[in-house]
Amino acid sequence: MAGDHCEVVYVRVDGERLLTAPKGATLRDVLRDGGCSPYTRVTERANCGGRGLCGTCGVRIDDGPSATHWHDALAERWGYPRLSCQVRLTEDVRVRLPEKVVWGRRE
Repeated sequence: MAGDHCEVVYVRVDGERLLTAPKGATLRDVLRDGGCSPYTRVTERANCGGRGLCGTCGVRIDDGPSATHWHDALAERWGYPRLSCQVRLTEDVRVRLPEKVVWGRRE
């Protein structure tokens, strides 16, 4: 997934879906717009609205931008999901949507 010189980045989801997004967009918004919501049925409605407070939009980033938000820096260090609402897309990214069982399943 090499990025080109235009203002578009590519988001590969779960190794299957490929989404395109403008540089600078948040990963959360791109995933939701592309039909790959990071939320479960319950947290789709009960979340902080992308302010980085609730932790319900967590994803696994296999390849992509480095963490800049304090929560994501800790997530990167300790190996737990990063907040998709705090990831600004500056380059291509490979992301996995983890199974979430505490707040309901994804189906």
